[in-house]
Amino acid sequence: MNVVLTPAAVHDIAELRQLYFDVYGHGYPVPLGSDPAVMRRLITDGTAHWLTARTDLGDLVGSAVVQTDAGSRIGKLVGLAVRSGHRGGGLASRLTGAVCDEAFGTGRLDSVYATVRVVTEGPQHVVVRNGFRPLGLMPNAVEVEGCESLALFARYADGVLERRAPVERVPERVAALLSAASSGIGIDYEGTRRVPTRPAARGTAGAEPIELIAAPAFVRRRFLEHFPDAGDRFFPLHTPNAVLVAADGGFEAYADLDPVAGSCALVAVHPHPVAVTGALEALMAAVTRAGADYAETLLPLADTEALEVFLSSGFVPSAVYPAMRPIGDRFHDYVVLSRTSRQIDFRRTAVSTLLQPYLSAYLSAWTSTYLPLHEVSR
Repeated sequence: MNVVLTPAAVHDIAELRQLYFDVYGHGYPVPLGSDPAVMRRLITDGTAHWLTARTDLGDLVGSAVVQTDAGSRIGKLVGLAVRSGHRGGGLASRLTGAVCDEAFGTGRLDSVYATVRVVTEGPQHVVVRNGFRPLGLMPNAVEVEGCESLALFARYADGVLERRAPVERVPERVAALLSAASSGIGIDYEGTRRVPTRPAARGTAGAEPIELIAAPAFVRRRFLEHFPDAGDRFFPLHTPNAVLVAADGGFEAYADLDPVAGSCALVAVHPHPVAVTGALEALMAAVTRAGADYAETLLPLADTEALEVFLSSGFVPSAVYPAMRPIGDRFHDYVVLSRTSRQIDFRRTAVSTLLQPYLSAYLSAWTSTYLPLHEVSR
């Protein structure tokens, strides 16, 4: 049966919601598949490329979206869904390729990333066939059908990776991740010097109470007051809806908190990420009480001082995003650090060959963070 790809329209919303329900059930934690207001905005405001797949009888059988962040020149592939009776024939790959080609065709994107479920290998192969490269693995990153891990992939516009700014040095605990990237992406980090990482913090230092304010409109206004310059705000496609405030007023940590998905992205810290030194245990306790078992942050790979603060407080290097941010005529690398309060269980994780180096890198970093040296040497 012939299938035609067309841009999504407002009158498709009811059918699209039914498609996502049929494919994912109640467990799909993304508003674009369930919230009509969000879906209408994405279809009409020019911030997304959304393609639908219909049979020649008019039946809706597939959907894929690339959300964009114009300021960062980054997009995100989301909402890939194909009805069960139409899988196995390449429709998912066709949708992925078409929506990404449309997004890159505007000339306004340098890269598009995707966070891919790893309960099966199929989605990993779909993105790889369409030019995406593996960047890392985030264990326990989302609540879908139980607690699941995600893999990070990215596809680049022509010439972007060739304009990366070199990184002079990184903490030693990031070294295994960079080695994985060297083999998985072809990025050469041999010239990047490794420096010893501070031991992971133990005990309850800095455990003063943390106040969590979940008032999205207030938080956004406050965030823009502290970071009026767009150049000081960089966490693409994440908008803070909560702020975690130190009892002594020493810092404000802005977060995109999603209790439905059980996750939290630490978007920015005022006045600087280093300000949370000694307080991350208390901060993580507050995040967990708010319903997020997983937290991540995004930091420049070259910011050794900020990386050390999070690495010494139990965050594990999970993914590296080469050439993520353009500054001047060069592109700068970023690293995703994550921490989970749940036990990590990889028994239901289908890791493809391309992701194996990242799994090994994560296990190595987790071991050096959470196991005593005498236990590791046994």
